[in-house]
Amino acid sequence: MARYTGPTSKIARRFQDPIFGPDKSLEKRQYGPGQHGPNRRRGKQSEYAIQLAEKQKAKYTYGILEKQFSNMFKKASRMKGITGENLLQLCEARLDNMVYRLGVSPTRRGARQLVTHKHITVNGELVNIPSYSVKIGDIISVREKSKSLEAISNSLAANTNSFDWLDCNPSALQGKVVGEPTREMIPENIKEQLIVELYSK
Repeated sequence: MARYTGPTSKIARRFQDPIFGPDKSLEKRQYGPGQHGPNRRRGKQSEYAIQLAEKQKAKYTYGILEKQFSNMFKKASRMKGITGENLLQLCEARLDNMVYRLGVSPTRRGARQLVTHKHITVNGELVNIPSYSVKIGDIISVREKSKSLEAISNSLAANTNSFDWLDCNPSALQGKVVGEPTREMIPENIKEQLIVELYSK
């Protein structure tokens, strides 16, 4: 199963954004990676470079590879509404992202692992595909046999986030999708219009 397995701190430092969660390395070194450190000369970026960086940032944030992301953009462009917002809604609808949003895992990487290791069900059916697209009305739950996992209970206990499009029930280790998020509801620092401009060239 294809996924990015490289270093996360370097990626976070490249974008100057903790896209993989809290990162002490990013706090200590608030400059991009590279052997010359903060003294490296960084010229003015071209318009294309800025757009490309924003696309890469979105891909790494949601853990999506190039072909999959490109297909997702094509689907978003065919949908009614604003293409950039549609794209982020499709990213948010991924099962691994929903597991992360519900607080079952503190990171999207951890959520992806829970899905692939068959700890998650959708409407009572076991689903082990991280990119599975969740719909309004779907109930996402931790499988009965997995409810005793310490990692899940610790993550839920530490979770303080809540989202208007998710009805979370921590005691039952489940949540229900009650709507689609608007752009204002999605906390990720992504300039989706730059991605639209890049793919529109």
